[in-house]
Amino acid sequence: MRKRMSITMHEIAVPSFTKHLEALDAILDKAAAYAEAKKIDPNALLSARLYPDMYTFTKQVQSACDFAKLSVARLAGISAPGHDDSETTFAELKTRIAETLAVLKAARPEPMEAAADQEVKIKAGPRELTFTGREYLLHFALPNFYFHCATAYGILRHNGLEIGKRDFMRRMPPA
Repeated sequence: MRKRMSITMHEIAVPSFTKHLEALDAILDKAAAYAEAKKIDPNALLSARLYPDMYTFTKQVQSACDFAKLSVARLAGISAPGHDDSETTFAELKTRIAETLAVLKAARPEPMEAAADQEVKIKAGPRELTFTGREYLLHFALPNFYFHCATAYGILRHNGLEIGKRDFMRRMPPA
């Protein structure tokens, strides 16, 4: 019989969000350098999308940040900075990522673990969704976060930026 290993909400959320936001931050540096080297207007990349009815690259980054900061803040019982989605440059998106990383760093494990079985209600468009904290993190926040990170990566790759899986999956530093 295998012994079941327990993992906390904090251990699931904070390192996962941090790792991929740091990867996204590094990809922004590569995108800025690529635009400069190829003499591409940075707005061409920032406003790029995979399909006309999908979010732009900028909105994908904003959304990834929102899912990370708002879910962790909600579960940890802390406040997160509000953003008006006005970023128009790679540097401004990097600032948004840095502010999101600060929220993640401020989150403490104990309140997040206490929220695992508590009810979480959120608005998703016109609907109100109800989850336990655990369901919210595992089945709503994390999948949405990864979707927006992967789509942002895909937009830049589609536009010629030479990035690969290693850029997306950055290694975690040893604990």
